[in-house]
Amino acid sequence: MTPTYDGPLAGIPTDEETVRALDRAHVFHSWSAQALIDPLPIASAVGSRFTDYAGNSYLDFSSQLVNVNIGYQHPKLVKAIADYAQSMTTIQPSFANDARSEAARLIAEAAPAGLSRVFFTNGGAEATENAMRMARLQTGRHKVLAAYRSYHGATAGAITMTGDPRRWPNEPLIGGVVHYFGPYLYRSAFHATTEEEECDRALAHLRDLITFEGPSTVAAIILETIVGTNGVLVPPSGYLAGVREICDEFGLVMIADEVMSGFGRAGEWFAIQRWDVVPDLITFAKGVNSGYVPLGGVLINDAINATFQERVYPGGLTYSGHPLACASAVASIEIFKEEGIVEHARDMGARVIGPELGRIAENHPSVGEVRGLGMFWAVELVRDRATHEPLVPFNAAGADAKPMGELAAACKERGLWPFTHFNRVHVVPPCTTTEDELREGLAVLDEALKVADQYYTGS
Repeated sequence: MTPTYDGPLAGIPTDEETVRALDRAHVFHSWSAQALIDPLPIASAVGSRFTDYAGNSYLDFSSQLVNVNIGYQHPKLVKAIADYAQSMTTIQPSFANDARSEAARLIAEAAPAGLSRVFFTNGGAEATENAMRMARLQTGRHKVLAAYRSYHGATAGAITMTGDPRRWPNEPLIGGVVHYFGPYLYRSAFHATTEEEECDRALAHLRDLITFEGPSTVAAIILETIVGTNGVLVPPSGYLAGVREICDEFGLVMIADEVMSGFGRAGEWFAIQRWDVVPDLITFAKGVNSGYVPLGGVLINDAINATFQERVYPGGLTYSGHPLACASAVASIEIFKEEGIVEHARDMGARVIGPELGRIAENHPSVGEVRGLGMFWAVELVRDRATHEPLVPFNAAGADAKPMGELAAACKERGLWPFTHFNRVHVVPPCTTTEDELREGLAVLDEALKVADQYYTGS
């Protein structure tokens, strides 16, 4: 007997009161003290906006968690998922599958030459976790160098590699991860005064760290091509090429974490292509299908792939290469090509976001620096431009974080949903956001920054 189904919303509550009550009664939220939060119920989303149950619409300058690159409810992507579900909803990873095979081909085609194999995961944390495992097995060494200003995920290995404070309450964790300082001229750890100095000194720091850790013990260097949540830090010219040279010299695996910066976010398929550098492994997730169905993965170069031709790779996931997720990736990549989304993101960054943020910086003393590429920007807020004192302290919480909370509230009151982290506002809208929408959102940010200016103490 064939079962019947009443439709996709059967049994799901449709009123705010019930949604909120059930959330509070049964949902355990990540990165939160459960009794201190009151999540906003969202009723719908389309394009670059989402709407709550009261009918308030928000222009999304966060892309949720910097992952809705293609925007909400893209009709072709929704249809592709629905259509594929008619033929197959799931199959385990040991079988070959048409959607999985085509997704892997398209992802490899978009990547730098020589990275031709894809190990699929369910998201970014599992991708970086497996990349670390591959590097250790490839080299027979155990140490991995990871930046302090970084986020690589919340599984055991990924959170150990993570450099930001989310690592602290999870310690002690796995051994063998050593943290380093990457380039960040505005707050240079190397007392640099120019981009060239910052690049040279950051690379010298990496080389010294390898020397003192013992080159024969170091398996890999992992870096976010463009540091994401921890500042949208665009590397200076020559830095990534320098890391590549160091990896080649010492026989290390170079891992580029492009979970956030990949698939159009920085105006390239993969951000590292802007600098014409080829890593050994690239991790991805988020923008590959904009989170419509969970998907991530590791792009693997030919040398590492060859290692596991007759040697078993000791890792796997029940949902690796999930057919619906892979079908959505195929559709997403095709849409990106048809609609020129990568080119659009590049153009909007160069012609609209960058210049407008520059103008905003001139209007507000609390703006210390703006930086970014494509649809991937940060506005760093300060109390004093001369000293670079941040608007709120590092890892601020409670009353210390009040200025940023007020700024975020000012944006939301005006219909803009911001992405804030520490003393920064990140401008990271969907890569499909129109020029008019960008100018609308940036005008709101311009107005809201008057809140930050009230806390400015410099001359």
